[in-house]
Amino acid sequence: MEVVSVFLKPELKNPKASELCQSIKTVLGIDVERVAMAQVYRIYKKLSPQKLKRVAEKVLLDPVSETAKGAEKSFDWCLEIGLKEGLTDNLGLTAQISIEDFLKEPFKAGESVRSSIRYFLKGKLTQKEVRRIGEELLANRLIEEIRVEKLGERLYKTIDLPEDPKELLEISRSRQLALNLDEMQAIRNHYASLQRAPTDVEIEAIAQTWSEHCKHKIFQAKIRYLEDGKETLIDSLFSTYIKKATALIAKETGDWLVSVFKDNAGIVRFNGTTFLTCKVETHNSPSALDPYGGALTGILGVNRDILGTGTGSKPIANMDVLCFAPPDYTGVIPEKLQHPKRVLKGVCKGIEHGGNKSGIPTVNGALVFDQRFLGKPLVYCGTIGLMAARVGERGTETKEIQEGDWIVLAGGRTGKDGIHGATFSSEALHAESPTSAVQIGDPFTQKKLSDFLIDAQKKGLYRTLTDNGAGGISSSVGEMALITNGCEIHLEKVPLKYPNLAPWEILVSESQERMTLAVGEETKDQLQNLADFHEVEIAFIGNFTKTGLFHVLYEKQTVALLTLDFLHAGAPQLELEAETAKSLPIKTPLPPSDFKRDLHELLLRYTICSKESIVRQYDHEVQGASSLKPFVGIKSDGPGDASILWPIELQKEKKGIVVSNGICPRFSDLDAYAMGANALSEAICNQVAVGANPSKIAILDNFCWPDPIFDPEKTPDGKHKLAQLVQTTQALYDGATLLKTPIISGKDSMKNDYQIGSIKISIPPTLLITAVGEIPDVEKAVSMDVKEAGDLIYVLGLTKGELGGSEYFGLKNLKGGAPPSVDYLLLKKECDALFSAMQKECIASCHDCSEGGLGVALAESSFAGGLGLEIDLKKIPVDGLLSDAEILFSESAARFVITVDPKRQKEFENEMQGLPFAQIGVVRGDAQFIIKTVFSEDLFKLKESWQSPLRSI
Repeated sequence: MEVVSVFLKPELKNPKASELCQSIKTVLGIDVERVAMAQVYRIYKKLSPQKLKRVAEKVLLDPVSETAKGAEKSFDWCLEIGLKEGLTDNLGLTAQISIEDFLKEPFKAGESVRSSIRYFLKGKLTQKEVRRIGEELLANRLIEEIRVEKLGERLYKTIDLPEDPKELLEISRSRQLALNLDEMQAIRNHYASLQRAPTDVEIEAIAQTWSEHCKHKIFQAKIRYLEDGKETLIDSLFSTYIKKATALIAKETGDWLVSVFKDNAGIVRFNGTTFLTCKVETHNSPSALDPYGGALTGILGVNRDILGTGTGSKPIANMDVLCFAPPDYTGVIPEKLQHPKRVLKGVCKGIEHGGNKSGIPTVNGALVFDQRFLGKPLVYCGTIGLMAARVGERGTETKEIQEGDWIVLAGGRTGKDGIHGATFSSEALHAESPTSAVQIGDPFTQKKLSDFLIDAQKKGLYRTLTDNGAGGISSSVGEMALITNGCEIHLEKVPLKYPNLAPWEILVSESQERMTLAVGEETKDQLQNLADFHEVEIAFIGNFTKTGLFHVLYEKQTVALLTLDFLHAGAPQLELEAETAKSLPIKTPLPPSDFKRDLHELLLRYTICSKESIVRQYDHEVQGASSLKPFVGIKSDGPGDASILWPIELQKEKKGIVVSNGICPRFSDLDAYAMGANALSEAICNQVAVGANPSKIAILDNFCWPDPIFDPEKTPDGKHKLAQLVQTTQALYDGATLLKTPIISGKDSMKNDYQIGSIKISIPPTLLITAVGEIPDVEKAVSMDVKEAGDLIYVLGLTKGELGGSEYFGLKNLKGGAPPSVDYLLLKKECDALFSAMQKECIASCHDCSEGGLGVALAESSFAGGLGLEIDLKKIPVDGLLSDAEILFSESAARFVITVDPKRQKEFENEMQGLPFAQIGVVRGDAQFIIKTVFSEDLFKLKESWQSPLRSI
């Protein structure tokens, strides 16, 4: 960007400036000494100094009365007024046309001229007074924005860190650093040893790097865990349970696991020439303040995680799992929050625009509803990618950088949007949560960036790359610098959306559609030429070094000088306490039931009902890879258990990619271990139900938790919530190791609370498990819809009296009861048997049982196939003496509804030997849904109940 400022020559009087000076005094009562003005043109096109000088003198100013040299330094404040982004700038457009005519050189796409006016003010004014001048005398707030700059200030500020703990915490609060007292004291002690105060740039870089969002401090903490009086010391939940589980499994998997826990996404080997990459992120806090923008940048951000994995991976599919308060919520909406229906619509629109406009299909997801998500919605965004195992002679899974390599910023420009996003997401939503922390996404810019990066990777024009997500340049360059042990960044070289950003703002801004590349000198010019071809802006903003330093400069002046060791390893480890006592399930008596009415009402519940009206907004066909789609059945409206992708790049063989998920936060109220176990079980069952190979399933974990750090005032139940986190990670460890499903990536989002005044809303502890697997032959995929009249209906798995936390208990407003337990060894045997039967093609349909139990699973399979069923509850395998309500609506884990052609009955039953299974009924040729001796109902009336609740969304 080039800037030309046009002033009236000093010997000439400017009547507009004089009039403004008088108005400031008389209208606003503000004492100002002098006012000057300049017309400003920002030229978003690279021009040599000689060309720029000619353009200024011959095109943009009148040499008789105007000059490009002003006396800005003699003033105290600069007030700039310009049109908001996206509005037509007629003066800028006229200037652009004039420059094109003068240079005989047309502007390319993305190149433009923007105009604004700068007002220079002399006097003892406050920033508030200067902004008031802009708001009340100069700007049309509907279409123009105001920028204020104090002239003559240093490029950075130093921040004195006092001894007093309260004052230290006030610095953290006022600057939105989200650092605790131990961390602030560690910073103060570090700078005391250096005998200097930190700069604001250094403080912001440290806060970003040490944020809960980036550092995952709770998962890395030392935890004193007390359960029923027995104490266990845990040094890092991540190392003890998650990383260890995968390490144990990796010993048995050969070279299938390529890269885990050390890159932007997990990498597994799909075949001899192709890697599969996968990442799931959350964007909860931004989506609470701006549902559309938060979700849009969430999906675009996780796309960039895939683009930035290894030396670059191509995104081929998106996933979204969303948790909201019910859209028919009628209670009070607390300050800063929006109605759940508005949040739902905004989030869904953001995901639609992010995926559809980027040309990436959305193939899998879920929607969960609970009133506690009013305080913060949960917005899980995931992406799967493909990556060639080698490019030329080099493997693509590792990141390599050499000393002297250029730091290159590619994509969108940097602005104030997203500043403090990392620290903002590390706190509860409160009265001072800044809306500026929500980033502004642009799918079209990202699509161009993506195409450029894929092309550049094939040509070998960069060594490695990463995305600019949380923490922006500070995070991306700070992490890449660990590879060479140093970096030097020149912030004035960063392309900006607009001027007057402070150096610290440039460093930590989370403006979207930006990637950071490491580029050798030998390919620098080729990369620039390719960027020009793709019309993507790139900037060479520094170099990687071996100094051990994170060195940041602005206009040749050092504004931050930190050792990488202190930046990345200087944060004190949290020491936390968790405490719980196990309690026996409370036996809850069941009320009398009208089972037909109950089934209708369950199908009407938001978590169970059809999500087709929402999911159909997403393109799941783009890229032409969908083999088994989100909706299946005779009318393509049945809820598939998982999606199967068969990308064009992989069609030399029939092997496909299976994508599924599991989430059940309602169980955490009773037993957090059960919640984690059932989330894992559901994700695996959904995989196997469509034909995935159970020995080739990898999983990703995403924990979303209310604040689990004890504070007697803010979180008096913090020890219990932390104990729930411990129990859930233990469940994940147990399940992953017994099922042999390695965890390849994950993320945690803590502090999912809302607290303003006396109102506090905390989400239920929630674990999402995303599963990515393989199906050896996509032509052997199995869907959940019944196929033919006369087919035999089976149930595989044991039904127990486990209604605790169920949708049925929710419907009846009942508490207590036992949540489902998971027998991992039995589940593994069931999965192996199902896979074998599906490979022999003796299963017609298969559907996982989850929300609503067998009653809902049977109804879904029935109306997806358009055929009725006749079921005998007495034949269903059960544990103990169960009531009809328990058999129909218990949500016991590891169960499947299966239909089989009578000709394949013997073969199927041979495969199931030794497992709890039974033939329980038959597929009818009409539309009658019959539970013998209990009730019968017209199938399409059940379907109408299921489809109606969200139809208008």
